[in-house]
Amino acid sequence: MCINRRLFTGALLATPWLAGAQTEPLATRLRAGACVVLLRHAQAVPGIGDPPDFRLDQCSTQRNLSDEGREQAGRIGQWFTSRDLQPRAVRSSAWCRCKDTADLAFGKHQVWPALNSFFGAGGGDTQTAQLRAALGRIPAGHFEVWVTHQVNMTALTGEGMTMGEGLVVDAKGKMVARSTFG
Repeated sequence: MCINRRLFTGALLATPWLAGAQTEPLATRLRAGACVVLLRHAQAVPGIGDPPDFRLDQCSTQRNLSDEGREQAGRIGQWFTSRDLQPRAVRSSAWCRCKDTADLAFGKHQVWPALNSFFGAGGGDTQTAQLRAALGRIPAGHFEVWVTHQVNMTALTGEGMTMGEGLVVDAKGKMVARSTFG
């Protein structure tokens, strides 16, 4: 029996468990670059916002990641690692739940005030403008991860999302994909 190698190889690649990262549309889109993964921090302990007396320099005064959120952040990182996807930069809000999500998922972060929550403070126009400007500076072949809050993500994209969910946003600020990355 003669096997047509081209057809056999094509059939193998079409099998999802053998295809690997190269055939996944989301991984392919991230490899193309000129985009950002706008990631809402992983699952936090119940509540809305932070206590009235919270301080950015003291995690104990903030709503932080739950045990489930810590595991969720690890799964997000595993999704990227298993596909050999390395962000050019990992930027984070100064809130501990965002920094912890970034560190647990990617092992690093750089605080960027434009990603800080403006929930309850109103406005956010200046921060959103900074995010839009930065989007246009990410070159083809590279992507960044920005870990932030729902209010920031909605201001930039008009989209709502759950904790731990990410939006892939192109250079024009348009959402091109949505994922929980694991």
